[in-house]
Amino acid sequence: MAPDPALPQPRARRLILLLGISCFAGALSGRVTDPFVATMAEEFASSTDTVALLASAYAVPFALVQPILGPVGDALGKRRVVRLSLFLLSIFALAAPFAPGLGTLMVLRALTGAAAGGIMPLTLAAIGDAVPLKERQVALSRLLVFAIGGQIGGGALAGLLAPWLGWRGVLGLCGGVALLASVVLLLVPFGGPPEPRGRFEPVRALGRYRAILGLPAARLLFAAVLIEGVLVFGTFPYFAPILQAKGLASAAGATFEAGLAVAAFGCGGFVYAAVVRPVLGRIGQSRMVMLGGGLAGLALLTFGLAPAAAVFIAAGLVLGTGFYMVHNSIQTRVTEVAPEARGSAVAMHAFHFYVGQSLGPVLVGLAIGGFGAPVALALAAAGIVALGIRLGRR
Repeated sequence: MAPDPALPQPRARRLILLLGISCFAGALSGRVTDPFVATMAEEFASSTDTVALLASAYAVPFALVQPILGPVGDALGKRRVVRLSLFLLSIFALAAPFAPGLGTLMVLRALTGAAAGGIMPLTLAAIGDAVPLKERQVALSRLLVFAIGGQIGGGALAGLLAPWLGWRGVLGLCGGVALLASVVLLLVPFGGPPEPRGRFEPVRALGRYRAILGLPAARLLFAAVLIEGVLVFGTFPYFAPILQAKGLASAAGATFEAGLAVAAFGCGGFVYAAVVRPVLGRIGQSRMVMLGGGLAGLALLTFGLAPAAAVFIAAGLVLGTGFYMVHNSIQTRVTEVAPEARGSAVAMHAFHFYVGQSLGPVLVGLAIGGFGAPVALALAAAGIVALGIRLGRR
């Protein structure tokens, strides 16, 4: 469906609000296990590298369902798929605290990730349907506020409530919020024009994907988000071990400080949402992408060299600001790569992004084990700066 420039602003705001609620609830449990890596490793008598793979267990199914859910959303309605996905996510998230062992928890996190795969990507595509291109990046930045709020909430809950609730209580709380949001979306209509109903045709869907992947601009954007996922999100599960190794926090304190660093990353997204309109007007999208890559690179370098936990946390804020300058620009361009199959294009974008997030903990872990954290993070910094320059020149 082509963007409707005549969509009334009140209806557009309502659509963004309801889709934003789903993004918040979906994002809340996405990275919530990261600050608990050290404590989970002790509880399950496992290594931190193994427990860090909980991030991959969530991200891999998220990525793998995208080629299916994108065309399904195009055929049956993006908002319908979002509703169902959020409900399933709440069920799996509520079951996770009862996991008797690490293997069961891995499975439940995988199911949660698969359900989450039907939320954020299709909400981006739904906004692309409703908002014209000239206003779309600002509209998407508003949607990101909700998703970032979920990320911050997950990190904050993990860091602040860990002493009282532990990881099981925090995961259960995230599931409860998702269930409440699911009820809201069931009772309150999205509004706006009715979405088309159709039939999911796999052959036609494959043809659309071939056409999208045949576009050079699409291939560049998909490769860029894959690299982002590796270089940025691959570092998150190692925040607490890095803080411990540098002597900046105890085992218990490292969980708290790592949670604050993840929350600071999300706050960087709020900073981006607040400045995106004037920055775009002053320097344009290309220079903003280069600026974002530079800020993200500086932050990653600081993680490896931070002399104090406060500096480490502040680097999280800078990383979030820079990352979203790059990432939201990519998202905006992706929504216009194939307007006639926007759900499929955004799904392919999400597929590459979460493949990157899945590979990230493995590759970053290998780099840290082989070269040490400062060198590994310096390499990641150089990579994200180079990516910003490449995209900005394009």
